[in-house]
Amino acid sequence: MRKPIMDLNKVKDEILKLKGKYVEMEVNKGRKKITHYEGVLEDIYASVFVVRLKDATKNDKISYSYSDVLCGDVKIEVKE
Repeated sequence: MRKPIMDLNKVKDEILKLKGKYVEMEVNKGRKKITHYEGVLEDIYASVFVVRLKDATKNDKISYSYSDVLCGDVKIEVKE
């Protein structure tokens, strides 16, 4: 189990600030598989957030839980 860096409420607050912004995401899918996504952080719900992807060939939207960010499986960076 990974050591959490922040509190879950702090993660939610930080992601709430990014709503509507263009972000770049790095997702650790396990076994040394890391995927990169770019898109707009579109919707924020109680337990998940949704990103509309830039690339039309992939899935239109992708969602992750706040605990994924808390554990470090998902890293989000604002891209301008």
